[in-house]
Amino acid sequence: MSTSAEPRVSGLEVRSIDYVPLDERHGKLWHLGPLWFMSNAQIATLAVGLISITEGGNLIWSLLAIVAGTLIGTFFMAFHSAQGPQLGLPQMIQSRPQFGYVGALLVWLFAYVQYAGFNVFNTVLAGQALDTTIHGGVKLWVIVVTVVGLVVALVGYDIIHKAERFLTYTFLVVFGIFTVGILVTLHYPAGSFDLGAFKVTPFLAQFGVVAGYQISWAIYVSDYSRYLPPDVTVRKTFYWTYFGSALGGIWLMVLGTLLAAWAGDSFDTIPSIDAAGDKVFDGFGAIVLLFSALGLISVTALNMYGGSLTLISAIDSFRRVRPTLGVRLVTLGVTAALSLIGALAATTNFLTNFNNFLLLVLYLFIPWTSVNLMDYYVVRRGHYAIAEIFKPNGIYGRWGWQGIASYLVGFAVMIPFFSVGTLYVGPAAEALDGADISLFIGLPVSALLYWWLTRSIDVEAETRIAEAEAAALEQASHEHREP
Repeated sequence: MSTSAEPRVSGLEVRSIDYVPLDERHGKLWHLGPLWFMSNAQIATLAVGLISITEGGNLIWSLLAIVAGTLIGTFFMAFHSAQGPQLGLPQMIQSRPQFGYVGALLVWLFAYVQYAGFNVFNTVLAGQALDTTIHGGVKLWVIVVTVVGLVVALVGYDIIHKAERFLTYTFLVVFGIFTVGILVTLHYPAGSFDLGAFKVTPFLAQFGVVAGYQISWAIYVSDYSRYLPPDVTVRKTFYWTYFGSALGGIWLMVLGTLLAAWAGDSFDTIPSIDAAGDKVFDGFGAIVLLFSALGLISVTALNMYGGSLTLISAIDSFRRVRPTLGVRLVTLGVTAALSLIGALAATTNFLTNFNNFLLLVLYLFIPWTSVNLMDYYVVRRGHYAIAEIFKPNGIYGRWGWQGIASYLVGFAVMIPFFSVGTLYVGPAAEALDGADISLFIGLPVSALLYWWLTRSIDVEAETRIAEAEAAALEQASHEHREP
C-alpha cells in the first residue's frame, strides 16, 4: 500500500487531531515568531492592560506589572510550543498521557469554553471597530467577522501562518505610527511616573491578568508548530514562540495602559483608539480601527481552529473518530455558530467583566499547564508512545488519576488566594488586601504533586512500545486513520 502523503482537497487542510507523518512536515521555524506576535498584537490584548489603572494604580507601576506578567506567563506557553514538532500532535490531545483517554475531558471542556469566550469578545470588538468606521451595525459586522474567520480556519494551518505574517508586516507600519503618535501627543496625569506611588493590589491584579492571558495561549501553541520537522530544536522553538508572543503582548498592553491613563474615567476601547489616532492626523483613528478588525478576524480564526480540534478530541473520547475533512467541517461550523450566538447575545456587562473572565481562565489552566509541562520535560522527558494516545485501553489508561488528582489539588489550594473583582475574594487574598498570588501557589503544588505521584512510571518501557509502533503509526497516518 502506498505511503505517499494524502493530497489536500481544494486547498483545505484535512488533518485535525491525528498525527502528522514525517514526510508531511514543512514550514520554517521563524514563522512561529510572526504568528505569535500577531496573535497577541491585536486590540483585544490592549484591553488586558487596563486593570491596574482602573483599580487606582499609576502608569509606571502598571507598565512594570505588564512587563513582568508577560515575561513570566509567556515562559510557560512557549515551552508548550516545543511539543508540536516533537510529537506531531495538536496541543490538547497531548493531555491524554497525563489525564487519561476519558479524563482529559476535564481540561478540554475548560479549553472549549475559553475558545468561545475569547471569540465572543473578539468578534464584538471587531464589530464595534467596523461599525465605527464603515457603519452598518455592530451585529452585521459580527456576522461578517465570524464568517470570514470560519473560512480562514477551514482552509487551515498554512493560510493562518501566511495571514499572520502579512498582518505582522502591516502592523509594524500602522501601529508603529500609532504608538509614536501616542507617546508624542498624549498627556498623562500628575504622578503617572512616580515610583514612590506603588500600590500592591492593582500591581498584582495587573500582573495576574497579564500572566493569565499569556498562559491562556498554552492550549493553542503546538497546534501551530506540529507540522514542523522534529529536528528543529526545543530551544529555538521556544525562543521564536516566546519573543514573538511577549513582544506582541507587551506592545498592545502598554498601549492599553497609556490610553487608559490618558483618557481616565472616559476610557472606552474603540472610541479612545479612534480619538488617539486622530491626534496623529485626522482620519488615522479609522485606519487603526480597520486594521485592528483584520487582526481580530485572524485571532477569531485561531480560536475556531483550536476549538474544532478540542471538540473533535472530546467526541473521540466517547466514540472513535476518523479525522477527515468532513469532521473538520462539522466541528468548525458548530464552533463558529456557538461563538456567533454568544457574540450576538453579549451584553455590556460581559465586555466590562472581560478581566474577570481572564482571571477565571488563569485559574483553570494554571494546574493544567503545570502538570503537562512537568510530564513532558521531567517525568517522560519528551518520550511518548503516540499511537497509544489514540487507544481507549492503551498504556495511558482511560483515567489518569495522577494528573487529575494533581490538577484538582492544585486548583483547590489556589481558591483561598483568588481575587476576582466583585465576584469572589478568598480569605488569603483578603488578608493580602485583595492581592492575588494564586499563580505562585497552583503552579508548584500541581507540578510537585504530579512528579511525586508518577515516580513509578516506567518511561523506558513506554519508549520501547513507541519504537515498536513507529512504523505502524506512520502507515496509519498516511491512510488517514487513527492507529
